[in-house]
Formats: sequence, structure tokens, C-alpha cells
Amino acid sequence: MKFFVDTAEIDAIRELHELGMVDGVTTNPSLIAKSGRDIKEVTKEICDLVDGPVSAETVALDAEGMIAEGRELKKIAENIAIKVPLTWDGLKACKTLSEEGNMVNVTLCFTANQALLAAKAGATFISPFIGRLDDLNLDGMELIADIREIYDNYGFETQILAASIRSANHMSEAAKIGADVATAPPAVIKAMANHVLTDKGLDAFLKDWEKTGQTIL
Repeated sequence: MKFFVDTAEIDAIRELHELGMVDGVTTNPSLIAKSGRDIKEVTKEICDLVDGPVSAETVALDAEGMIAEGRELKKIAENIAIKVPLTWDGLKACKTLSEEGNMVNVTLCFTANQALLAAKAGATFISPFIGRLDDLNLDGMELIADIREIYDNYGFETQILAASIRSANHMSEAAKIGADVATAPPAVIKAMANHVLTDKGLDAFLKDWEKTGQTIL
């Protein structure tokens, strides 16, 4: 499963990138606002750092506006994935932008039917939002499984990009189900390394080593 980092913070992306943990980046208007940076400036910096797809989101609500904004965003770098919402106008924009040879990430997906429409419209990525479904006491992972089944049934090439990931458990569950990509905040990716038994074992080893009085260097 590919790891995308869901942030517009350059230092956080760089740290994970140096460890080989970054296959791409996703941004959205909220993350850009949080960074306090100009959208084109920060997106260009991310694209220069990361080889994989970098999602940059349109903000227009009509198809014509999304298409125009998408074309402008694509001028930033070749690895831009234009992000559009899963609305009827978003699907229209996806169809046009995809046919022009652009990567398109269709976001804010909450049903398998929506994912099916996005695949038919030529989406490169579909972004089902796991955490937001869980917030409503619905099973976000069930949606990932449903989309995986549908896409496999018909050979759709659209990649499932599990989004709105809140925990390390979300990451492993998405991987087991067969999501192509998971995008998560840097803190969640780093938390995947944590386990209380790892900490406990390391503490015991170090105490035993101290008793030997030895040094390695």
C-alpha cells in the first residue's frame, strides 16, 4: 500500500520522505490555510520535494470553474493531481480533466455508488473518507471493502485512496482490505511504529545491558 502524507507542512513531509515513507502528498483548502502559505508557492515546494502525486484541490462549485482552476493548478508541476469533490459538477470536471491527461483525485466520497461514478468518469484516485463515516457510527472500512469489490469485479483502474484516517489501526485495516493508497497526517504514520511491548522490551534490554558494564563504542 502506498503512503500519501496529508499535510502542507514542508518539514513534516521532508522528515518522512527521508525515510522513504512518502509516495505522494494530499492537500486541501483547510491544510493550506493551516500552513499560512500561498497555495501555489507551498504546492510547488511540495512537488519539488516529492516525486509522486501531489493533490491540489479546486474550490469552485461549478464544473467550468473546477476545470479552469484544475488547469491552472496543473501548471505548478507535472506531478499535480487535481482534486475535485464528488458532486455531479465534480464528475463532469473529472471527465474533462482526465481526458486531457491529468491525474484527478475525486474526494469526499461516502458511498460505493459515488465511487462507481468516479471510476466511470475516469478518476485516477477515489478518496473515501473513513474517519468521517466512523464519526456517524458507520463503518468506514466497510466502504473501502465495498469499493474494492466493485472495482475488482469490473477491472476499474481507479486507485482507492483511503482518506480521513485517524489512527494507526485505520492504516493496517485499509492495507488488509486492499486499499491502493492511504493518506494520513504525519503523526498517524509515525504512530504506526509505537507499541507498549516494544517500549517495555527495550527498557528491559537496556537495564540488562547496563549490568554488564560493557560498551559497544
